[in-house]
Amino acid sequence: MSILEARDLTKIYSTGFTALNSVNLEIREGEVMALLGPNGAGKTTLISIICGITEATAGTVLVGGHDNVTSAMQARQLIGLVPQEITLEPFEKVIDTMRFSRGLFGMRSNDAHLDRLLDKLSLTDKRESRVHTLSGGMRRRVLIAKALSHEPRILFLDEPTAGVDVELRNAMWQTVSELKDDGVTIILTTHYIVEAEAIADRVAIINKGEIRIVEDKQELMARMGEKQITIELADAISMIPDVLAEYNLELSSCGRELDYRYDARASRTGITTLLNGLREAGLQMTDIQTRQSTLEEIFVKLMQDDQ
Repeated sequence: MSILEARDLTKIYSTGFTALNSVNLEIREGEVMALLGPNGAGKTTLISIICGITEATAGTVLVGGHDNVTSAMQARQLIGLVPQEITLEPFEKVIDTMRFSRGLFGMRSNDAHLDRLLDKLSLTDKRESRVHTLSGGMRRRVLIAKALSHEPRILFLDEPTAGVDVELRNAMWQTVSELKDDGVTIILTTHYIVEAEAIADRVAIINKGEIRIVEDKQELMARMGEKQITIELADAISMIPDVLAEYNLELSSCGRELDYRYDARASRTGITTLLNGLREAGLQMTDIQTRQSTLEEIFVKLMQDDQ
């Protein structure tokens, strides 16, 4: 069941620049959706329109069935937003930041809920700390706590791990996984595509203001990805034998590894005949390793094809 729908969203600025061009996107309840695209693709504009920060030129957004213009408060109450920039009052205490945000949405005071959030985000010992005393990574955690303070059903994470160290980044992704387990729908943008590959259920790719692909992550990787085997040779060679020319092999600089790429979904991968060809060429193998295309490699290829 969908919890969020963007229908024919268009945004044209006064300069004439089209940031979004008839974008359609449906988010399913309880999923993690990775929204990927290069800088300037329209990701932040799309999020801003959905969250009611920016006005669309045309199109509609439904959040939990509520139009985000005609029923703005009901729609916005279902959304938590963690922006890319750290936007916190520096001299306010962490707990007061959360209380204020909760109050903005007309929610009754509930420090028990806020304390549970602080515990989940490893911020309990920072409860009474003023924001300006915290590290950048801790401030990002406060942004998440603030966004969740009014108990939204949808959480937008716009580059949530930008500029944080690896340890904190891993902790934050663990938090995302726990939020999903709690039933929160999560839409994230990230430049760390390896992280999107690890936690996303579906992937939406946007470029030049248009949605290019919306697909289950595993299906996308199976459909567009390649598999590769690396064959390690007992002795180095200076060139690929003619008998193996049809396989488009790549020879490593050291002359002891051959890379072969193939479509794993094809009825014939060519691996068996390749191995026979190696024997025919008198080449002895010492090892074979396999790998599959990453989501990042697929993304880069899509962007190159979209030039």
